[in-house]
Amino acid sequence: MNASSLSRRLRKELDAEVLFDAASRGRYSTDASIYQLTPIGIVVPRTEEAARGAIAIAAAEGVPILPRGAGSSQCGQAVGEALVIDHTRHLNKILEIDAEKRSAVVQPGVVLDALNAELRRHGLWYPVDVSTSAQATLGGMAGNNSCGSRSIAYGNMVHNVLAIEAVTAQGERWRFGPMDDVSGPPAYRELLQRLKALYEREKAEIEARFPKVLRKVAGYNLDHLGPPHANAAHLLVGSEGTLAYSERLHLKLSPIPPVRALGVCHFPKFYTAMQLTRHIVKLGPSAVELVDRTMIDLARGNAAFRKTVDAFIRGEPDAILLVEFSGEENPAAKLKQLVELMAELGLPGSVVEITDARQQRDLWEVRKAGLNIMMSMKGDGKPVSFIEDCAVPLEHLADYTERLTQVFEKHGTRGTWYAHASVGTLHVRPVLDMRRDGAQKMRAIAEEASALVKQYKGAYSGEHGDGLVRSEWIAPFYGARLTACLAEIKSWLDPRGLMNPGKIVNPPRMDDRSLLRFKPDYKTRVPATVLNWSEWGGFDKAAEMCNNNGHCRKFDAGTMCPSYRATMDETHVTRGRANTLRLALSNQLAFEAVKEALDLCVSCKGCKRECPTGVDMARMKIEVLAQYKAKHGHTLRDRAIGYLPRYAPWAAAVAPVANAVTSFSRSFLGFSRRREMPKWRADHFVDRTRPNRGPGREVLVFVDTFNRWFEPENARAAMRVLQAAGYKATAAQPLLRGRPLCCGRTFLAAGMVEEAKAEARRTLESLRPYAERGVPIVGLEPSCLLSFRDEYGVLLEGSESVSRQAFLFEEFLARDPGDLKFNELKKDVLLHGHCHQKAFDAMPAVEKVLGMVPGLNVSTVQTSCCGMAGSFGYEAEHHGISLKMAEMSLLPAVRNAADAIVVADGTSCRHQIADGTRREAWHVARLLDTALKR
Repeated sequence: MNASSLSRRLRKELDAEVLFDAASRGRYSTDASIYQLTPIGIVVPRTEEAARGAIAIAAAEGVPILPRGAGSSQCGQAVGEALVIDHTRHLNKILEIDAEKRSAVVQPGVVLDALNAELRRHGLWYPVDVSTSAQATLGGMAGNNSCGSRSIAYGNMVHNVLAIEAVTAQGERWRFGPMDDVSGPPAYRELLQRLKALYEREKAEIEARFPKVLRKVAGYNLDHLGPPHANAAHLLVGSEGTLAYSERLHLKLSPIPPVRALGVCHFPKFYTAMQLTRHIVKLGPSAVELVDRTMIDLARGNAAFRKTVDAFIRGEPDAILLVEFSGEENPAAKLKQLVELMAELGLPGSVVEITDARQQRDLWEVRKAGLNIMMSMKGDGKPVSFIEDCAVPLEHLADYTERLTQVFEKHGTRGTWYAHASVGTLHVRPVLDMRRDGAQKMRAIAEEASALVKQYKGAYSGEHGDGLVRSEWIAPFYGARLTACLAEIKSWLDPRGLMNPGKIVNPPRMDDRSLLRFKPDYKTRVPATVLNWSEWGGFDKAAEMCNNNGHCRKFDAGTMCPSYRATMDETHVTRGRANTLRLALSNQLAFEAVKEALDLCVSCKGCKRECPTGVDMARMKIEVLAQYKAKHGHTLRDRAIGYLPRYAPWAAAVAPVANAVTSFSRSFLGFSRRREMPKWRADHFVDRTRPNRGPGREVLVFVDTFNRWFEPENARAAMRVLQAAGYKATAAQPLLRGRPLCCGRTFLAAGMVEEAKAEARRTLESLRPYAERGVPIVGLEPSCLLSFRDEYGVLLEGSESVSRQAFLFEEFLARDPGDLKFNELKKDVLLHGHCHQKAFDAMPAVEKVLGMVPGLNVSTVQTSCCGMAGSFGYEAEHHGISLKMAEMSLLPAVRNAADAIVVADGTSCRHQIADGTRREAWHVARLLDTALKR
């Protein structure tokens, strides 16, 4: 059956989304590994019956089947020339929680953090705490036999799975569980007998061959077929979807530790950290995690982590160990023992003690982002995953790491080290250029590394599984006899080899270049760009920074990625967009697909701050839109948006007429009739201050287009507050007479980059003289003011002085409140942050200035993007998705705070709140002005 016939049959017979277009297949062709294999198609089943139906149809047609979770696998488990079953969008229900028995039943698409959020109310958690917990699905974790930072205390995934309800390629539905339970159908009971017989036959070989380390996830868990486990479900854990499709997982839960304490141990030498780990483990910690110097430096360079690193890491250590104690007894006492032990080992004063829960959480977030922080290296050379999860006994850890470092040096590279020192598993990635000679070096290093691991009686695959990169190394470690057992078991459950072929059984060579993302014929074709991408080495290299880790799929914290949260569609997540762009730039997709993928990108800049590899999709959208519009031209709506600052003076001069025209023409222009359009104001802002007004330091206020022409009360309030603080506040004016200054953002939003550059030049010429003599430039609208610190750097040269002196109103007052005095206001305040405030870490500043007003009870609503995003929410085709984004958290929070003053500094945010709740939101300047002591 050809692909089109298969697609038609799937659409006809299943309650599912069926994706066979080139762009969708391209987006599913990669995971977080170095591989790229285009699937035959993708099925996103809405029901369990549809998932079973897809498997049955594929099996009937002889089509390979690939169950896939978040697609964050690092070894190539989640890619293949197969029909992908993506259960993350719909099959993500928590079906049962039994708090008394400490067990849960979940569908495979449930994300770990979502499960733990639900378990928290019961005082329970699922303790396989992988670093990708915000996006990792339980189905994927079972497939990989995931481990997590605290496996020394709780074990791996295999130790925390009670049973799995699974579907085989032959259509059998069995409940895999304890092998003494023979209540299943005859075919399942026959399988149990075969498994028991195989174990009895091979138990001596299993005992001889399986490494004596906790982290050993290669092949199938043959050692769990006998005592003390004897559980058939454990055969599926770590099987990477090669045996059956896990439909429901029965999980063992644990009580949440009542208290934890964390010690940050500093080491002058990496080798010393590895030497001393075995002594630290004897204290009974729940985790001992390594962070090396490279990762510390990269984390310091990431805005999301810089403050945490600077707060808890002293000096310039070569490595640190995060040592956690938890449980019923006092962990702080254990922490004191750690301090004493480190002193006895010759490193007195080397431990930073952290008992505050929030501070611990912040530092763990840095560690959890370790892999992705490593991947933030710019340039062609990247840390490559292929030997990163080797596990060795702790007594050999120091020697192993030193000798492997020598192997790297021999091949002209270096490695990055971090992760699970407690169990002898260190994530190490040599830096290789996979575009050029990386595959050859990878093979040579892998061969030498495997010899070292064998010598130290360790496990070559300690955590992240086998996949395409490590399956071929099963045979050298486990021997021909046990390797044949793996094939024997697969033949029982999947006789035609349809389930995720090429993984574990009958694998290809790891360095087969036809499987790699950068194949021998990989070439990019990048047109002349309108923005400066030299920091990355080019526009194509910026897109290639995405390593598919899937951090953008997180759902419950931060800003990124609002369109994915609303649609749960891989097309509309930062990773999906970056993949689409990379494929288009390398001639593997039509450029039209990029425009479609970026359609729902609201340019929130959440990815700029929160993506650990620094993928800035908002900036990429500017480039793509400019390229697209250069070819296809601008619409009348584009021009109405882009040129707004230029026709604003005329519109405001005849405000009633302009408002009537706007209302009449909005449908014609493509704006939604269900939106209230911004109202032109006849009383627009006009600066009437004099240069000598105010006795103090000079401050230049940049009044943006929207606060000038639509909400002038905000600008007036800001001027009064600054002057009350004792500043000589004046509004920025153009060098030559004429219309007011503009940041150019409306042009950027419309893809008119040359016009944006013209506005930027005009603005820079006016602001630079002030900036060069140290005058602060203060703005009200986050998206406008922060463009001075962001887009201007890639639009034009010579913006550095203005960038350094540019502050949001709240940022400036948080640093220099001057003589401000406020009356008491006994009011509740609900604060919503503009996306760009979050991206540039300005939220603490607005919280601080609100805290200056006595009596205010401020709560910050945890939101992603409000969904308005400039013109996006006004556009007819985007109105529905815009409101869906707002309804996810913002609008319900506003409705539930009926008596609170709502503060939102973004123009778009205030309009979204007004449209969605009929409530007025204030700029922080207005609230401060209201509270001023006059």
